[in-house]
Amino acid sequence: MEIKSRSAVVMLSLLLCFMSAGLQASPRILQWHTKQGTPVYFVESKQLPIVDVRIIFDAGSARDKGHAGLAVLTNALLAEGAAEKPAQQIAEQFEDVGAQFANGALRDMAWLSLRSLRNDRYLQPALTTLKDVLSKPTFSEESFQRELANLKISRKAAKQSPETLATEAFYKALYGDHPYASVVNGDDASLEAMQRKQVLNFYDRYYVSSNAVIAIVGQLSRAQAENIANDLMSGLKRGIKIPALPQVKNLDAAQTIKIDFPSKQSHIMMGQPGTQRGDKDYFALYVANHPFGGSGFSSRLVDEIREKRGLAYSVHSYFSPSRELGPFLIGMQTKNEQTDQALSLLKAELHKFWQQGPSEHELESSVKNITGGFPLRIDSNKKVVEYLSMIGFYHLPLDYLHNFNRRIEAVTLDEIKSALKRRLNPEKMITVIVGGETHNSQTKADQ
Repeated sequence: MEIKSRSAVVMLSLLLCFMSAGLQASPRILQWHTKQGTPVYFVESKQLPIVDVRIIFDAGSARDKGHAGLAVLTNALLAEGAAEKPAQQIAEQFEDVGAQFANGALRDMAWLSLRSLRNDRYLQPALTTLKDVLSKPTFSEESFQRELANLKISRKAAKQSPETLATEAFYKALYGDHPYASVVNGDDASLEAMQRKQVLNFYDRYYVSSNAVIAIVGQLSRAQAENIANDLMSGLKRGIKIPALPQVKNLDAAQTIKIDFPSKQSHIMMGQPGTQRGDKDYFALYVANHPFGGSGFSSRLVDEIREKRGLAYSVHSYFSPSRELGPFLIGMQTKNEQTDQALSLLKAELHKFWQQGPSEHELESSVKNITGGFPLRIDSNKKVVEYLSMIGFYHLPLDYLHNFNRRIEAVTLDEIKSALKRRLNPEKMITVIVGGETHNSQTKADQ
């Protein structure tokens, strides 16, 4: 690497150490569309000479359509060769100008991101390489086979992870034939049957400008941000609008799934469909969960199950909002011989909280904790560009960040109790137990 390239890397690393000084408490978000019709979300950040770009596609595992792992494999292959250049050369082109590239795929979305110094000497080459990765991937047979082999290796490792086994069983039971049930990193059958042409078809269908959102944060004017967004999208086909996902169905009955695993402790996951982005009950449910199982050692679950009785190594709960109903999930780890006792107490605490909600003191403390910590969530360009991605992808209002704290502060006990009663049902929970001393059985439970 040339000396100027090493200087760029060092400079970027030093600047990242001071990112917490980057943005004001409520960044001003600008929004427009590229010439190709792609929505762009932009925040100008003058303090640091850094630019963050994030491109999001509706191309997560929910679009696998029976080929579990296809979304992840397609996304992983983007940087494994582009514009007739091998993966090593692509990586070196980013490295030579001190830029940081990343990509990934989740259930709802897939993304590519770039962080670069603002100076055009570094930024423009980084953007050119990003555009090549985005619009000119080669998807060679060699790269395909290599990445597919990596997924198969990961699959073997996943079978040795009780947490992964629990997660897969939980999502399968929770979502049934809904696209959210697809195993994100692929299952045995899908990976064995995967073909390169499926990757090519997936890319052609979902990596198009009509299926993208662009988020940009940095030391740029709006005009400069517009030029970047237009240029990045110019290499993609416009494509057609992707159909909406089907709605998630509520559970008809409780179900308990037990999976044998040679371990001294059991991993437990319990939950049901919860909430989605933009849901009118989102803030009430978010605040409600904080004192129940979302605030670490100060939560009820930790206090009652771990601290007072020593029945769990860890226990927590959260709502995971998605485009459609994401799960409300409680996770717990406990000794095998304590599983029944810990699970019984967990269910009792859930039912109690569902009936009564938090106390006034818990509500007050939760609101102070959530709003007090909010500035740390947007104290860097990287965090803000991720929020912009979420706002754009899920069609949230532009004032989402500006109004976040006041929305939290406006939540009342009555709203929480009403939301809990309407949105949760302790009698219809999926419970997955992975650990020793079970019987490889799947039973429906009247619990």
